Amino acid sequence: MDQATHFHPFTWIEDLKRDGPNVMTEGKGVRIKDIHGNEYLDGMAGLWCVNLGYGCEEVTEAIAAQSKRLSFFHAFNGMSTDVVIEAADELLKRAPVPMARVFFGASGSDANETQIKLIWYYNNLLGRPNKKKIIARWNAYHGSGVMTSSLTGLPSMHNLFDLPIGPILHVTAPHHYRKAAEGQSERDFSRALAAELEELIAREGADTIAAFFAEPVMGAGGLIAPPEGYFEEIVPILKRHDILLVLDEVVSGFGRLGTYWGSQTFNVEPDLITSAKGVTSGYFPMSACFISPKIWDVIESSSPKAGLFAHGYTYSAHPVGAAAALAALKAIDDRKVVENVAEVGPYLHRSMKAAFRDDPLVGEIRGVGLMIGIELVRDKATKEAFPASDRVGRRVLQAAAKEGLITRALGDTLVFAPPLVINHAEIDELVQKFKQAVEAVRGTVA
Repeated sequence: MDQATHFHPFTWIEDLKRDGPNVMTEGKGVRIKDIHGNEYLDGMAGLWCVNLGYGCEEVTEAIAAQSKRLSFFHAFNGMSTDVVIEAADELLKRAPVPMARVFFGASGSDANETQIKLIWYYNNLLGRPNKKKIIARWNAYHGSGVMTSSLTGLPSMHNLFDLPIGPILHVTAPHHYRKAAEGQSERDFSRALAAELEELIAREGADTIAAFFAEPVMGAGGLIAPPEGYFEEIVPILKRHDILLVLDEVVSGFGRLGTYWGSQTFNVEPDLITSAKGVTSGYFPMSACFISPKIWDVIESSSPKAGLFAHGYTYSAHPVGAAAALAALKAIDDRKVVENVAEVGPYLHRSMKAAFRDDPLVGEIRGVGLMIGIELVRDKATKEAFPASDRVGRRVLQAAAKEGLITRALGDTLVFAPPLVINHAEIDELVQKFKQAVEAVRGTVA
């Protein structure tokens, strides 16, 4: 039935035709079950989002109660609902730096579309119609809309879609392992990336560049943590040229890095923050854009002349989503989720490195908190990659599933971002199952 009816996102259709879907039916804690009763440890928290694990009763009960009380109302034309107001207030209280307003949507993609439009709107209000270009990084992921796919730095999301379009510029991914010169330190690599940014701004003109988008840790582009000093080198350049900094915290927000926000991990003060996923622990589609006083003051003071703010979505400020968010935020606090990540995140990294330190197939283990990527290589000494046609990463992913472990293959980098409530014993199980999966594939690669 799935094969005959369902058009899957981000799926190789030929694989699906050959192998069929893996149909999940239930979950509890860090585990899910498929339609055949097989159990898996979910090493990806769904898609980086089920931070509280499956079956969190506080959230499911809040969703049910709100659905019965008021299942939907909109926020257009000054309308609101009590639970949406409370959710906005709670989110602003938790912002890493003072923020003025929250704009709600339904996904990280639509949130970043909103940010792009806000940036253009802001500069138009300031009488700067040419200050519209946006800088992102290769390997970045910022969504799958037309503009957000253009912002995303993954060729697979551009090819055959006639993208990128619009005033989008890309700079080098901050991936020291793959992009640094031989012998170049992380700090020197960061300085080189800063110099590249300066050169781009000089070439294009600072008066034409509006914003710089960055994930604190790059997710879907290969799980890339910034090298030492990266944001220290980049941010002053942006400030000097009056270029807004947008931190895409869709994955890193709400505790994933061992701090409430990724911006806190790297001591960065953004002008705009994009969040989604963990805001409801994935239990309901919701996103939240945080808008700084600097930007809100311009929007608010210009309202008499600008008139209607003509942007939004039917499901902006959905009351059921807001109820889910309020319950999830409270559960993060009550269960000390951020504190748990601060403890078990380093344990995951130590355990994975101990298990694969001398493994010839493992080139690099990288990440922060409960985000970790293991890059497989043909030759550890030279960093030679496997041919893409070998699909080694997918073979390890399939072997892991046979062991009862869900991971994700980003090329030949296998990534893990488990629920933030995972414990030490479950991490031991994750590492052991993954080691068995790599062993199962080892003999099949040249």
